[in-house]
Amino acid sequence: MSPLVFGALWVIAAAVTAMLPMRAQMVPGLSLLVAAPVLLVWIGVTHGFVWLAAGLFALLSMFRRPLNYFARKALGLPLPELPPELRPQPREPQ
Repeated sequence: MSPLVFGALWVIAAAVTAMLPMRAQMVPGLSLLVAAPVLLVWIGVTHGFVWLAAGLFALLSMFRRPLNYFARKALGLPLPELPPELRPQPREPQ
């Protein structure tokens, strides 16, 4: 099977993940982010640099915020503020 078919399935999985509520996006989003470099290298080796560049631009566009977060964390820069739906909720006393 062609790596472009797997690339298309990856895009569909990313679109479905984007439709999930923000808290439910974390695990599938991180798994897609981890699988992307392997898929991009496979596409580049099989079909050439143009397809690799197209996939890389799409990946950077789709994951710009998580990649920005991880880059800032790795460089020791101040982290961006979390969206309200991802902030820890205070627990009510029992």
